[in-house]
Amino acid sequence: MSSQSDLVTTVDLLRHGACEGGEIYRGSTDVVLSAQGWQQMEQATMQAAPWQRVVTSPLIRCRAFAEQCATRLDIPLRVDAGLREMDFGEWEGRLLKDVWHSDKATVSAFYEDPEAVAPPGGEPTLLAQQRMVEAWHTLMGECAGQHLLLVCHGGVIRLLLSHLLRMPLSAIARLHIPYASISRVQVYKQEGQDFPVLMSLNSSGEQR
Repeated sequence: MSSQSDLVTTVDLLRHGACEGGEIYRGSTDVVLSAQGWQQMEQATMQAAPWQRVVTSPLIRCRAFAEQCATRLDIPLRVDAGLREMDFGEWEGRLLKDVWHSDKATVSAFYEDPEAVAPPGGEPTLLAQQRMVEAWHTLMGECAGQHLLLVCHGGVIRLLLSHLLRMPLSAIARLHIPYASISRVQVYKQEGQDFPVLMSLNSSGEQR
């Protein structure tokens, strides 16, 4: 049996595929995968890693596929509300190009400094990151030593990587996380402390 000092937890972060509705701020808006998006995720997980558990955001664009994947692989499924996408407030459901055209100054400020600027009526980035990190730490405690498939969102992956790699929040917009891409993090337990290492970024998915 592994000792606490050599426990390694592997997490494959899978972003959902393309969704119905086009390129919108979908955040907390609960929309389904398109046929293309479903195909993207099936292709990304075709050669299944030795996953022992599937963990998913509760939003249907993640959860529907996660449920099917867990059933296919006959492994447990966990739905974690802390891993939902951040809420974009007044931008929710609107096309990215339309928001950029109507509110260019705020959009630019948000991407340049998400710690200080939030979408109008939206969730502050720091608070969104805090709930995601809390969910992550709970997983690390309860699933230590396992290999997890975590089905979630582009914003969740960016904010988790920002925390795990000690990157400033201003850098998250510079991380390209395409649909159905998988990024792997391994967490080593050293003297009671977690030491996360990014093993791969966007190992699959459409480069768009």
